[in-house]
Amino acid sequence: MFYQKNNTTENQKIVYVFIDASNIWEVQKAKGKLFDYGKLKIFLKKKFNADLIQVFYYTCYPADGTRDYDLTGKHKFYTFLKKGLNFIVRKKKLKRITIITDEGQSIEEKGNMDVEITIDALHHIKKYNLAVFFTGDSDFLALVSYLRRAGKKVYIFSSQNNISEELRTGGDGYFDILKIKEDVWGKELRYRKEKGK
Repeated sequence: MFYQKNNTTENQKIVYVFIDASNIWEVQKAKGKLFDYGKLKIFLKKKFNADLIQVFYYTCYPADGTRDYDLTGKHKFYTFLKKGLNFIVRKKKLKRITIITDEGQSIEEKGNMDVEITIDALHHIKKYNLAVFFTGDSDFLALVSYLRRAGKKVYIFSSQNNISEELRTGGDGYFDILKIKEDVWGKELRYRKEKGK
């Protein structure tokens, strides 16, 4: 199998970070706090001694009119990531699927950004020496293995209860986010109150 050689500057360490927001949401719930993505970016640049770091953030969001609360804050957050922190944000609407059972009809929502993450990791493969994935999904093992065979260092960030064994051991290193000693956390996680309560 043919793998392209690095086209990155020889003397520079360039790190690309791929954050699967839905997967990392479980980590934030376990911590009871939201990430401060500015602090997280600084932490990763320092940890991997990067000359340059580029962060990709992948998320699915509810379609307008499908929630009884305002989604403006969510979209303002995406704008902050793009304009304030120079993240590349990939987003798409949750897919709504009609499910029909003996009990009746219901709507199921699905959102998966695995393909988008894989495309970006491969499309930009000549630009970085080291890849960092914030996910615990075993589906990424094939991508991680490919990148390593192509000469890239690959590290995984997730948490003990949210990581597949295959992915935990498949890269060059695994880090439990909940055990990071540096402060990468922001606001306390607050759950939205249901209407009428």
